[in-house]
Amino acid sequence: MSTDPSALEREMEETRQRLAATIDELLHRASPKTVVSRKAWSVKAHYVDPATGAPRTENILKTAGAVVGVAAAILVVRRLTA
Repeated sequence: MSTDPSALEREMEETRQRLAATIDELLHRASPKTVVSRKAWSVKAHYVDPATGAPRTENILKTAGAVVGVAAAILVVRRLTA
């Protein structure tokens, strides 16, 4: 660190610019639109291989099976309580 006033001003301006860039990046990462986009990409990547674009059949079948199972359980419970 220098005691030269112009060097100190330059360091302060560089630090200010780095801080501003960091804050902008944090604001972008935390924005609701970016968070939703990341989550949507994550869910899509679970069902479609990002590298090849091929569907991941095993994950699709697991989810479909769970949905059918829950629907069947709801129907059974409704019939038993009716």
